Amino acid sequence: MTFESNTNIGATLTRLSLGAVLLAHGLLKLFVFTLPGTVAFFAGLGLPAIAAYLTVFAEVVGGVAILAGLYTRLAALLSLPVLIGSLWAHIGNGWLFSGEGGGWEFPALLVALAVAVAIQGGGAFALRRLPVIDVFVPQVLKA
Repeated sequence: MTFESNTNIGATLTRLSLGAVLLAHGLLKLFVFTLPGTVAFFAGLGLPAIAAYLTVFAEVVGGVAILAGLYTRLAALLSLPVLIGSLWAHIGNGWLFSGEGGGWEFPALLVALAVAVAIQGGGAFALRRLPVIDVFVPQVLKA
């Protein structure tokens, strides 16, 4: 294997990891906690209901886009506010995510993954872009 192929494989694994976790958490909020339950949790944090809806949308749509490799850099950048918000929500619960209320180690890892994906792009086997909306996305975010 060459350095370039190793880099592509590493970027692909990072992309798939972030996309899978985002999608899983969005679907968890949608089907297990339900939208009303998620809204209630966000309200308990002092956040408006719209934040819960936007978070579920961002996690599901962003997760699918990142998994498929569509506008990977853009999707990773757009996931950062959600992930930083998750970090904020868990920061007072201690380090370990297995602790009561979930600590901040896992959200911090997801922030790091999103930054890595935003820097690396989609890696190998990414669909890259859709011609219909391609004209609206800056060139630097099309990887």
